[in-house]
Amino acid sequence: MADAEAGEFYNIISILSGDRRDYLVFNNGDEVKIADLNAPFLGIYFSASWCPHCKSFNSQLTEVYNNLSSENKGFQIVLISLDWSEEEFNEYFSPMPWLAVPFSEWETRQRLTDLFKITGIPTLITLDGKSGRFMSNEAAEFVVEYGSRAYPFTLDRVKELKDEKETIIKNQTLESLLVSPERDYVLSSKGNKVTVGELEGIVVGLYFSHNSGNQFTSTLSQLHEKLREQGEKFEIIMVPSDEDRSTFDKSISTTQWLTVPFKDKTIEHLIEYFEVSNFPTLVIIGSDGKTLNFNATDIIENYGVEAVEWFPFSNEKLRIMEEIERTNMELQTLESLLISRELYYVVRKDRRKVPVLDLVGKTVLLYFSAEWSRSCCEFQPKLISYYNEIKKKQSPFEIVFISNDRDQCSYENFFSSMPWLALLFEDSRKNPLKRALKVRSIPSLVIIGPDGKTVSRNGKKLLMTYGADAFPFTDERIEELKKSSRRSEVNFKELTSKGEANEAMDTVAFDLIDKFVSMIPNKLQHELHEEHELVLTRLDYGDGYCCYECELSCERWSYRCNECDFDLHPLCALDPIE
Repeated sequence: MADAEAGEFYNIISILSGDRRDYLVFNNGDEVKIADLNAPFLGIYFSASWCPHCKSFNSQLTEVYNNLSSENKGFQIVLISLDWSEEEFNEYFSPMPWLAVPFSEWETRQRLTDLFKITGIPTLITLDGKSGRFMSNEAAEFVVEYGSRAYPFTLDRVKELKDEKETIIKNQTLESLLVSPERDYVLSSKGNKVTVGELEGIVVGLYFSHNSGNQFTSTLSQLHEKLREQGEKFEIIMVPSDEDRSTFDKSISTTQWLTVPFKDKTIEHLIEYFEVSNFPTLVIIGSDGKTLNFNATDIIENYGVEAVEWFPFSNEKLRIMEEIERTNMELQTLESLLISRELYYVVRKDRRKVPVLDLVGKTVLLYFSAEWSRSCCEFQPKLISYYNEIKKKQSPFEIVFISNDRDQCSYENFFSSMPWLALLFEDSRKNPLKRALKVRSIPSLVIIGPDGKTVSRNGKKLLMTYGADAFPFTDERIEELKKSSRRSEVNFKELTSKGEANEAMDTVAFDLIDKFVSMIPNKLQHELHEEHELVLTRLDYGDGYCCYECELSCERWSYRCNECDFDLHPLCALDPIE
C-alpha cells in the first residue's frame, strides 16, 4: 500500500518522464506525449504478470476503464510494470487498453515505486490530471468494491457511496432485496412462482452457494426441515452462482427451498450488497426485512441440526450462545469432553477399551484427521515421529484420533498406521467434540492440558514449528523456545532468474523479502493449498512456523492461510511449480 498523503502535488510530466523520453506507450507501440494527456484524472497502476491478484483485478479495472471511456469521463491509466523481463511485460500489457511507462525505463519505474512508497500490488494511485494533486492510494480497493460508481476514486466519493448504502440498509425490506423491475417473485423447487410479498413477515435465509452439492447444504436442509417441524416460519432462498444450468437444476430439485432464477440480474447485486466473498454464505433476514446475521454458516457448521436452539441467529441469541460456550470452557475437563453416558473409553487398534480416566492428568492431543485428505496423509508421518520422540522421554502424553473418514474401511486402514488411541468410527462423541473445540479443518490437533483445559487449538503449528521440544505446549514453554530459537540457514531458491534479485541470493532470505516486498503479490493461490488464497503476512517478532513445502523453521514473512493453519515460505510460494 502506498503511503502518500492527500493534498500533496506532483508534476505529472516530471514524474512520468525519463532521460530523453517525454512519452508513454500503448500496447501497439503508439506513443503519446505526456504533455498531451489532458485527462481530468490520472491513475498510476502498479502491477505485474506474476501477481495472481493483479490478474484478477485487471478484468475489473478494464471494465471500469471502458465504462468511464464510453461515458467520456476522461480517466486515463498509466501502467507501471514490476515485471522482470520485456517478454513478460509485453504479454501482460497486450490486452490492456491504457498507457504504460516503457519496460526499458527501469529507473523511472523504480523511482515511481519509491516515490509512492509501494509495498504491495495491485496498487492504483489517483492524481488530479490538471494540478497533479494526490487524491488516493486506495483506488484499487474502491474499484473492487464499487466499480465505476466510485469515480473519481476519492475518499469523499466513497463516503457518498457509503452514506447511500447506509440509507438503503436503513430502509431495507425483503422486497427491496429481491424484487426487480422484471420480476416480483422467486421460484419453488418445482418451478412455480412465489411472489416475494407472500414471504413478508417470516425469517428468510439467503443461501449463496457456488455448488450446492456439499455437506453444508445437506446440514442446512436438515435444519430447515426441523425448524418447520417445530412450527417456525423460516424459508431458505438460494442465490445461485452456478455457471451450468444442469448443476443448478439438480441442486434445487433436491431441496424444498425457493430460489432466485438462474443467472438473474439481482444475483450480482445481492453478492455485492452483502459483500459475499466466500461460498457458502447464509445471510439471515428477519421478519421485519432487516438483516439479522450476515453469515450464519459458522453456527450451523459448529452445531449442525442442533443449531435450531439458536434460531433465528440474531445478535441476542449469539450473545447467549457465546456466554454458554465461555462457561463450558471454564468448567471443561477431560472427562467432560470424552465421557458421554456409556461411552467412557477410547480404544486401541485391537478395539481394547482404555478408560478416559486413565488419561486424566496427561497432556492429550485430540487428532482430527482422515485418510481421504492429502494434507492429513502428508502430516501423519511427521506426527508419528514427534509422538515417538515425546513418548521416549516417558512424558505423560497421549494422542486420540478422531476420524473424519467417510467409511469404516477407510477409518480402519488409516488407524492401522497409528501408534496411539482413537474413538471408534461410529462414535457419537465425534461431532460434539468438533463443535465444542471449533474444529473446522483437518488435520487439526487440539491440545488438552493435564487439568483438562484447552491449551491450544494450533497443535499442528506448534509441532511443525518446534517439533517434539514443544511438549508440554504451554505458553511458558513456547515462550522459552521463541527466545532461544534462531532462524536456521536455508538453501535459497531463486526468486527470479533475472534482474537485481540474483545479486542478493547470498544474503539472508528474509532481508531479500524485505527488499523486494514491493514486487511480491499480497495474495496468491498455490497448488499445495488449493482450498483458499494465501495471504502474505508479516509475523510478530519471535513468532515462527514450519514451511509446508521445505519443512524448515521460518519467521518474519509467510504466505499464510489462517483458517487452515497453513504456511509457505515466500520463496517456496513464488518458486514456479514444475
